[in-house]
Amino acid sequence: QLQLVESGGGLVQPGGSLRLSCGAPGFNLGYYALGWFRQAPGKEREKVSCIGSSIGDGRISYVDSVKGRFTISRDDANDAVYLQMNSLKPEDTAVYYCAADPYGSSCSEIAFWGLGTQVTVAS
Repeated sequence: QLQLVESGGGLVQPGGSLRLSCGAPGFNLGYYALGWFRQAPGKEREKVSCIGSSIGDGRISYVDSVKGRFTISRDDANDAVYLQMNSLKPEDTAVYYCAADPYGSSCSEIAFWGLGTQVTVAS
């Protein structure tokens, strides 16, 4: 069973940065599109970013609200995906989940989820 594990969340001031990590060692994540989703209390889950599979086109996408501030990357040698978050805003506060799409496309058919890591942006 593929188990994704996130880390790197925490409390940060507005304008600060965090780097989220997610991995599943030994599962050859290069076959998967990997994404980051977030959900704030009372709000629907939102896809933040996705990076296509390394055996596919590796296409990267971001939700408009994080463009220019967040960067997704992957390290298939270590079966990991990262989300570098800069210039954080209070509205970025949410539980962040990594996810894997076995179809290797655009994170639209998620089959595996991490348990989530809390990101809180506040003064």
